[in-house]
Amino acid sequence: MLSYSFGRVTDPSDTFAAIADDEHIRRERARARELRRSQWWKRRRGTGICHYCGGRFAPPSLTMDHVVPLVRGGRSTKGNVVPACKECNTAKKYKLAWQVDEP
Repeated sequence: MLSYSFGRVTDPSDTFAAIADDEHIRRERARARELRRSQWWKRRRGTGICHYCGGRFAPPSLTMDHVVPLVRGGRSTKGNVVPACKECNTAKKYKLAWQVDEP
């Protein structure tokens, strides 16, 4: 069960300010670590393509990004994690993909 606390919205583009509790984040980070060790993730990252910009990168330089961030209640599942380059992952932060400004 998720519980949320509602904080102050500091970014005007944020329309959803719920924050998942610490237990949810801890549990999902542990699941993400397991996924990173899986053959599924190694194959997915092995394509060398960033999910967001479509750029080609050395597979080890791609990071695991949660499409719906953990702090917004996202989960560490195959349907919610994608390979992303550092630049795209940094730009996205805790936003949803459609909230990220176009480059």
